[in-house]
Amino acid sequence: MAIATRYEVVVGLEVHAQVLTQSKMFCRCSTDYLTAPPNSLTCPVCLGLPGALPVINKKAVEQTIRTALALHCEIAPFTKFDRKNYFYPDLPKGYQISQYDLPISRNGYLEFEVGGEHRRCGITRVHLEEDTGKLLHAGAIEESQSSLVDLNRAGVPLMEIVGEPDLRSADEAREYVMRLRAILQYIGINNGDMESGQLRCDANVSLRPPGSKELGTKVEIKNMNSFRAIHRAIQYEVVRQSEILSNGGNLIQETRGWNDAKGETISQRSKESAHDYRYFPEPDLPPLTVTAASVAHLRESLPELPAARRDRYIKDLGLTAYDASLITSAKAFADFYDETRRLGADPKKAANWILGDFSRLLNADHKEIQDTSIQPKHLQQLIALIDSGVISGRMAKQTFEAMYRASDPEPALTAAKGSSQISGDAELAGIVDQVMAENEKSVADFKAGREQALKFLIGQGMKLSKGRANPQRLEALLREKVS
Repeated sequence: MAIATRYEVVVGLEVHAQVLTQSKMFCRCSTDYLTAPPNSLTCPVCLGLPGALPVINKKAVEQTIRTALALHCEIAPFTKFDRKNYFYPDLPKGYQISQYDLPISRNGYLEFEVGGEHRRCGITRVHLEEDTGKLLHAGAIEESQSSLVDLNRAGVPLMEIVGEPDLRSADEAREYVMRLRAILQYIGINNGDMESGQLRCDANVSLRPPGSKELGTKVEIKNMNSFRAIHRAIQYEVVRQSEILSNGGNLIQETRGWNDAKGETISQRSKESAHDYRYFPEPDLPPLTVTAASVAHLRESLPELPAARRDRYIKDLGLTAYDASLITSAKAFADFYDETRRLGADPKKAANWILGDFSRLLNADHKEIQDTSIQPKHLQQLIALIDSGVISGRMAKQTFEAMYRASDPEPALTAAKGSSQISGDAELAGIVDQVMAENEKSVADFKAGREQALKFLIGQGMKLSKGRANPQRLEALLREKVS
């Protein structure tokens, strides 16, 4: 019996997103830790030295409220910070300043589609805390004999976006995080870089009998740093839990890490409950009062969000829902598309190029669209060359890949402008004669009514002309001569 019929999958996600600010959450240290020498961006406050007092970063609070508003949350008029006590080498104070019973926001939701089906996942809360440092292990963590501690990241503002257990598959979980990442990028809260740890995701996975209202034993999965990892980890955990339950075993509430290389989850520790952290109000920080006027001001500062942009592309530009969803899934993609259109490119043709050849090359090289040398003006000019008949579609594809591979796309684009398409019947007639002479069997097949044979002959003509022949005229002449 399939897992889907034996058990209902229940997934709740906790997404941690660093807030883009110049200084840390409670001190003036820089947040630019990715390229800084280890332990160079620290001070008595973020190191937790005796007598050091934290000061709240106003910008981080405002950005967290903006995120909560984008997720339809209720903003609390009164909020405070708490101490979350636990001991780990990358936590210099022995506790983390976080929020517990009075978070900045509650009761939001995120809507998205999976397989054409509309889904809505509740957001329990969006609260603000400080990030931990980072452990650098000597080799794989399972085999490492030593670790080094870098505290440059300790104290960086960190939002925790806690979702309700409303997701029912690995596909839904992946789509949820993709849509959440896009929202954070659109409002300028987070750059969405999962590999560097600036956006991280933990998944709580459980199984229960279909129709049951009670949640099963929850297992938390950590160490997922890509959409693919999120999808694979949840799928693996569903199978693992199902096999245990089907064999009469019992699950334990625990935290498991995801080993991407092995494609499996690994037990790390028994899962803590809230009382294990001994939460209590942070005595060194005052509570915050959030006024209705300040909330209204922050709401007005929100830009057009991905869902609204998607709907606009469908209604005003005639894109399909699928294409509009893909383009708006990342702000850089949508911005590139809008600028290409603004320069004069046809909306549907621009979308086809971005979602077709461009995406294929980007995915193969694991690159983002902003990491390439191609700019919207280059794509718009290429589309214009096709529209004007200067180059064929095949020549355009070759030119685009040459542009993509080069550090400067201009030479390839200039070369394409100079290598005009062959459209004259006199020159094409010679190509047609040679193709027919070299492919007599295909000519006979086409005369016998096999349309596929003509496509082969056209392909041979395009090959002979090195992609420069006008395919429409080439086809017309072939049909005429063969007949």
